[in-house]
Parts: sequence; C-alpha cells; structure tokens
Amino acid sequence: MGEVTLLIGAARAGDRGAFDRIFELLYPELRQVARRRLARGSRDGLMETTALGNECYLKFLKGQSLTPADRSHFLAYAATVMRSIIVDAARVAKTDRRGGDVEQVTLDSELVGSLPAASDEILDVHAALEDLSRIDERLGRVVEMRYFGGLDDEEIAEALGLSSRTVRRDWDKARLLLAHALRN
Repeated sequence: MGEVTLLIGAARAGDRGAFDRIFELLYPELRQVARRRLARGSRDGLMETTALGNECYLKFLKGQSLTPADRSHFLAYAATVMRSIIVDAARVAKTDRRGGDVEQVTLDSELVGSLPAASDEILDVHAALEDLSRIDERLGRVVEMRYFGGLDDEEIAEALGLSSRTVRRDWDKARLLLAHALRN
C-alpha cells in the first residue's frame, strides 16, 4: 500500500496533518493536471494553474471528507473538483462579460464576435457532458477526467478499474457523441 493510500485512510479518520500531507505529495501532480487542462484553450486567461490547484485544495478542505480510496481515485475526484471550479469560473466570466457592473461598449470587429470565449466553450462542454452522463455515466466520467482533469488513459483506467483499451474506446465514442451534441 502506498503512502498516499495510507494518508487517505488517516485523513478519513480526521487527521488534518495527513490531509495536508496528501496535498503536499500530490500538489505537483494536481498542478500538472491543471496546467494540461488550462493549456487547452484558456484564451481569455480564465484561470491560472496555481489558482486552480489552490482552489482545488480549498474545495477539498471545505468538504472535510475524503472519500477516494487511493492515489488514482484521488486524482479522479480532483478532476471532478477541478471541473466544478472551472465551470464556476466560466459562469462568472460569462456574467461579467454580459454586463456585471461594467458599462457595455460595442466593438466593431467581426473577429471578436467570431471567436467563442473559453468560458462559453467550457459551459457548452459542461452542458453536453451532463447530457452524456445521463445516457452513459461511465462515458461522462471518462470525458470529465480527460477534459477537465487532464488525466491520461492509464490514469483513467486505474481510477475506473478498466483497461486502457476500454478507456480509449470510451473516449472515442464520447468524443463523437459530444461533437454531435456541440454542433447542435
């Protein structure tokens, strides 16, 4: 049994030091996951890697319960947490862009209007992913871990108890379904 798995058990029992040690050990991986995710089209600077990693830690801390069984499950759960953080940030950005306390100024530029904002893309993917999860929960988890968590096939397979080949097939199927849903 690995150190992280032992620490997760201790953290579940209420050991705050174990909880902090888990994040100390896995923070570089969480930052790497955040960096991979944010590198995929955060054209408008929606969030920075450090901010996403720190928000993830705070959200775990706020929940005060650690349900994952081991490192791979922890990273899969972190993907879910990062998804909620990214989606919340996209919603705030969209609200701010639509008005907020800022005075509206019309720009005369076709280019600006033709490029979807990263927050719009994230919200569209989030909505399509919710629909996909209602159809096939496993496909939804694969997409969530890949798109929002930046995990690779092997990490997803380990977290879900599947083979890497099954994860690749699920990813291919989910991409087709999401592409169709996002076109409409």
